Amino acid sequence: MLSVASVPPESTQQAVGYPSLFLLVLIGALVPVVPTGALVSSAGVVALHQTAPFSLVAVFVVAATAAFLGDVGLYWLGRRGMLSRNGSRWLAAIRRHAPEERLAQAQDRLAEHEVPVLVLSRLVPAGRVPVMLACLLARMPLRRFARGDISACLAWAVTYQLIGLLGGSVFAEPWQGVVLAVALTVLVGAAPAVWRRVLGGRR
Repeated sequence: MLSVASVPPESTQQAVGYPSLFLLVLIGALVPVVPTGALVSSAGVVALHQTAPFSLVAVFVVAATAAFLGDVGLYWLGRRGMLSRNGSRWLAAIRRHAPEERLAQAQDRLAEHEVPVLVLSRLVPAGRVPVMLACLLARMPLRRFARGDISACLAWAVTYQLIGLLGGSVFAEPWQGVVLAVALTVLVGAAPAVWRRVLGGRR
């Protein structure tokens, strides 16, 4: 009975959880150091174990909306830095997270396939910022970036929520599913870097 009493009701979890998820994903989009993918996967696990019929849909809408607003906000701040003579700390932060090699790759691919590159930049770990900087250097208008980023944020929210559903469906307890979902998210995030190192070693 103590364990049941210590668990807050679903209405309280939703009242606190959805705004917290929105705020954390928004901050993670503006400051690319917050593991937003793990947050969405964990929220998907919790939503899977709730009885409310639209919990999973709510997590998807909240995560995708926050990611989109954060991306557009960061891009707008970056454009202001491009137009400013002295630059801006936001533009400097974007440049710090965009290595020259990955920036060059993003610029080449962006010229050929605009929307698919934006979508993949959201799904590939550490791929969003180099592509965003490539868009800034190409002087892409904000509206054009926003139209492509909608698909990217929707695909990102679906992908990481599916990871959470996979983790949540294995265990009966939500916390076990959260641990597995976070582990899967970390594994997915580390796989591209490991693959690049393996290829680099062979070369």
